[in-house]
Amino acid sequence: MELVVHNIKGEATAKKVKLNKSVFGIEPNDHAIYLDAKHYMAAQRQGTHDSKERSDIIGSRKKIKRQKGTGTARFGDIKNPLFRGGGRVFGPHPRDYRFKLNKKTKKLARLSALSYKVKEKGIMVIEDFKLDAPKTKDFIQILESLKVNDKKTLLVLSDNDSNIYLSARNLQKAKVTKADSLNTYEILNANKILFLESSLKSFEAMFTNK
Repeated sequence: MELVVHNIKGEATAKKVKLNKSVFGIEPNDHAIYLDAKHYMAAQRQGTHDSKERSDIIGSRKKIKRQKGTGTARFGDIKNPLFRGGGRVFGPHPRDYRFKLNKKTKKLARLSALSYKVKEKGIMVIEDFKLDAPKTKDFIQILESLKVNDKKTLLVLSDNDSNIYLSARNLQKAKVTKADSLNTYEILNANKILFLESSLKSFEAMFTNK
């Protein structure tokens, strides 16, 4: 599949790029996408939640009333989970939600997600550009020229560019990432993925040179 290269003014240039079929045209694997997206979201969880059980509550262990002859059920101490302020039964404790996922599964998931994006016409290739200074206004102007300012946009760079990154940092619907950091969740979450010419080449090289 061929895509026309656009400049930052939103104009189509005479250049075209041919997407590698082994990267952008595979048969998508939905289960691999599910596992990798779940893997990413699990790693974002802090897992700092905690609760107090009976052993963590400060209070007397004395029976609060006599156990027989009251006509009601027996009651223990004030740490009883049935009472307000009592310990919680099987409550959450700090834990790590991350789990292991094979590299081949991650690779398959990314390629599957990109193949879906190509079918949805959600990928655009633009010429490499630089910003002289970190200015959000200039970055918004580029998005408006490309007619993607109202969509969730993911700009993929080949190398770190602090000016571009800082210009997009405060925008709710825009995100900037590197080609080697692109993950399945970000691909699925974006409505439009903008590849620079250089980042597209480096991303394809990651999978075709192995």
